[in-house]
Amino acid sequence: MKCLLYPAWDTLEIAEQPRPVLAEGEALVKVAAVGVCGSELEAFRHRNPRRTPPLVMGHEFCGEIVALHPSASNVGWRVGDRVVCNALVPCGQCVRCKRGDPHLCARRQIFGMHRPGAFAEYVNVPLRVLIPWPDGMPAEHAALAEPLGNGVHMVNLVKDLRPRTVLVIGAGPIGLLAQQAFQALLGVTTYAADLSDVRLTVARRVGAAQVFNPREVDVVQAVRDLTDGEGVDVVIDAVGAAVTKKQSVQAAQPGGAAVWIGLHENTLTSFDTYDVTLSERRVLGTYAARLEEMQTALELMAAGKVDVSSWPEVFPLERGVEAFRRMLAAQGNDIKAIIKP
Repeated sequence: MKCLLYPAWDTLEIAEQPRPVLAEGEALVKVAAVGVCGSELEAFRHRNPRRTPPLVMGHEFCGEIVALHPSASNVGWRVGDRVVCNALVPCGQCVRCKRGDPHLCARRQIFGMHRPGAFAEYVNVPLRVLIPWPDGMPAEHAALAEPLGNGVHMVNLVKDLRPRTVLVIGAGPIGLLAQQAFQALLGVTTYAADLSDVRLTVARRVGAAQVFNPREVDVVQAVRDLTDGEGVDVVIDAVGAAVTKKQSVQAAQPGGAAVWIGLHENTLTSFDTYDVTLSERRVLGTYAARLEEMQTALELMAAGKVDVSSWPEVFPLERGVEAFRRMLAAQGNDIKAIIKP
């Protein structure tokens, strides 16, 4: 089978590999579409050891079951079923899985990290991480159920605050999907900040009330000016730089929350803890999504409540290297690549 291979640091190539051999409890899925995630771009750019080559990456995907392991009888899935796959495979046995947090599994495996990913024509998928691909939904939309599910997960983390205003720092794919998840599920007013005017234009188009370019304005002050000096109820940091982490706390109102999903940097050289303690702000990390949150994401897309058509770009697998490198450069309209083997 053809795949987009990450054979060595700083290298990508279209290669031939053997078709995967099924293990017990798995389905062989013919990949219909797979998204290029920002975490993969960052790992490639910075030689992150969490994704060490040689490796086939790709964890945002959908496809068709073309084979089942012989042990998989009476499991509810059949050859020919169209499916959406979670990025994460939990063990189902650890204390975190048993308490209802499979996305935090102590032994979790991520496609394209701990097991072969979906930048390929075929991939093996454990049956327990599959959900149905809705009839009539394009493959390039279904592949975005996982990143949109991350946005749904963020909503669930902070919905007890009953937020009315949300700032999203970083109008890349995760930021745009998180913004729309909050709009669709909670009816909030959203604001967006990004260094790219192109991305800010998309954020406005998909519903942001105001947008801010940090090159032109002080984002924290601009948000406070819009909210009588208080700040917004929730801030999503979809960048993960040291400066955006600080901004996310400062732009949240007292009693509000900063939610960190961006993975750009892993250190903070200085941090004013009084900004958290004295104002009772929450700082929450967020990672992945539960299957039911991906199901909600599919329902939002099927109902037309989230725009996943106007800003992603679709590439055939043969142009996978080009797609990956264009998203690394992030120039012009290059915001999200979806590869269709």
